[in-house]
Amino acid sequence: MRTAAAYVCIFRPQRGGGYTVRCPAFPEVVTHGYELEEARANAREALELCLEVYQAEGRPLPPSDSYRRRTVTELVPASTTRI
Repeated sequence: MRTAAAYVCIFRPQRGGGYTVRCPAFPEVVTHGYELEEARANAREALELCLEVYQAEGRPLPPSDSYRRRTVTELVPASTTRI
């Protein structure tokens, strides 16, 4: 039986191009992609594999982050000096 879950992933642009992806709920998930779509697909695959391993080992799954769908996360630049 499959259940839907959603987990927050962090996509960090790399200087040489592409994105590194990490998932706070699953520290072992680290992947990348040259384009954002590829990074998203690789993140999903890595999460699904991690979920399979957790289930096979009988480990409890972290709670889904699906409640965060309405949360907006943005990078807001700030200066340490006032003008």
